[in-house]
Formats: sequence, C-alpha cells, structure tokens
Amino acid sequence: MVKTIIFDYDGTIHNTLGIYEPAFREAYQWLAEQNVVEEQKIETAQIAGWLGLNSKEMWDTFLPELDQRYKDQASAIVGDSMVRQIRKHRAVWYPGAEEMLTALKNRGYHLVILSNCKVAYRKAHWEEFRMERWFKQFYDCESYGFCPKTEIVQEVIRDYPGPYLVIGDRRQDLECARSCKSPFIGCLYGYGEKGELDGADYFVKSVEEITGIV
Repeated sequence: MVKTIIFDYDGTIHNTLGIYEPAFREAYQWLAEQNVVEEQKIETAQIAGWLGLNSKEMWDTFLPELDQRYKDQASAIVGDSMVRQIRKHRAVWYPGAEEMLTALKNRGYHLVILSNCKVAYRKAHWEEFRMERWFKQFYDCESYGFCPKTEIVQEVIRDYPGPYLVIGDRRQDLECARSCKSPFIGCLYGYGEKGELDGADYFVKSVEEITGIV
C-alpha cells in the first residue's frame, strides 16, 4: 500500500501560466532592450511548454546560443516577477486541489512536493497557501544544484517511507516515477504535450479525479 505521495507542483496543483507568462514576457522584453534577441511574437502555447523545466533547461532550450550572463539575468527577472505576483495573491491552484489534498492527508498518506523550481519560489508558495496544512516537505531543484528529479527523488526515499506514488504533468515526472519504481498518475490538464505521458499507469483529466485513482 502506498505510504508517500510525491506531487509535482506547477501544472499539477498550481495553475502556473497566469503568473509565468507575464514574468517571461518581462524578461524577454529586457533581453530585447539589451539588443541580444529580436522582438518577436511568442505564442502562449510555446511559453506553456516550458513549464515543468527547470530554469537552466528552459533557457538552454529556448535560446541555446545566448550568453550565459544574459540567461542568468533573464532567469532572475522571471523568478523575481513570479515571487512578486505570488505576494500579490495572483497565484491560483486548480479548482478542487485543496479538497483533494485534505482527503489524501486524512487517509494518512505522507504528502511531499518535488518541483523544478527555485528556493524563493518554493518559500513564497509555502507561505501564500500555508502548505504545511497538507505537505510534509517541498523539495525544490535549486537546493540540489538543479539536478534532475530522478536524482532528487532519492532524497525523498531516504526521508519518507515507501511504497511511493508519483503524480505530475510532464515527462520529468514520469521519469521520476520510473527511477524509484513507483506507479505514476499523469495529469492531462497540465502543461505536457500530447504523447509526453505515454506509459503512465493512470491518467486524470482534472484534480478532482486524483483522489479516486489513489
């Protein structure tokens, strides 16, 4: 029987695009002002496709030739903008997320988050949503040198009892589940592209469906 449930955060619990898109556009505008990128129309769907990647993966994917100094500064602009928006209560969870988490906690599961995010982002969300009400711990990738989730999950295994269940919306979450030999619930309402979650043990089309699958 599953004892610890490992959640992804962005695209699984947090409806991230609402604060990520304006943050990204702010950073891209800065890059354009530095004359290191050209002004261009970047579609929302492309921006959504980067959610779930850590900041290094995102900028290396989008602008691989860009000087690392500019990547670092753009990443900082995105991070600072998102934290400001969280502080202004603009971050939102998917409908039904709190009820789902309450139901699972009341059943006695250990709930943890493993996210490709930064420390400041983690802390801002933890405080804004009072996440200690549900979660034992929130693991962010910056604290582990932006290692992939397949490596960071070994910390979870050391800290909490198994068997484990992983829930997320991107390929990295599926790989995380396979690396710890755990079943995986793929969230089709998140930011993964078609086919990205092929091989998941279960699929859900809304947060509300998670409780029943577990």
